[in-house]
Amino acid sequence: MYRKEEQPLPPPEKFELPFEGKLSPNNRWVIMAELIPWDDFEEEYAKLFSAEKGAPAKLFRMALGTLIIKEKLGTSDRETIEQIRENPYLQYFIGLNCYQQEPPLESSMLVHFRKRIDGELINKINKKIVKREIDKSDKEVKKKDCLQEKGEKIKNKGKLILDATCAPADINTQRI
Repeated sequence: MYRKEEQPLPPPEKFELPFEGKLSPNNRWVIMAELIPWDDFEEEYAKLFSAEKGAPAKLFRMALGTLIIKEKLGTSDRETIEQIRENPYLQYFIGLNCYQQEPPLESSMLVHFRKRIDGELINKINKKIVKREIDKSDKEVKKKDCLQEKGEKIKNKGKLILDATCAPADINTQRI
């Protein structure tokens, strides 16, 4: 049996956030923000704009971040901006310093972002991310090799349990 308990909803300003005002470093958007080399491509993006004419451009992190959010969530331009407006993790991802209730940009800006950030730039960013991660893993491997050369024992980090019940096998089922 279902019994509805009457509990009044608090107003939005009294709504308690589950993370007590701090973003979790384990959130997927925080992790992804650390992977992307935003500053390395800011200058290249800035070259696309005139120094004298037009309104000030949005930062590269905001432009690329918004496009990544749109593709990752599979939303329309308007829905992407609404998601960013509602989610502090997404606001952090695009480079805002604190949560704001107003949308950081208009949905029509995504059209301009797509024109300026082409596939070639995305490929450069991807290559830079992969290179940085490979270099990081190479350093870890070299560190382990150095420890082994010095005779220091590397601690095990657990057990590996294998189950071969799903392994393919070339078994002849015909009797000879």
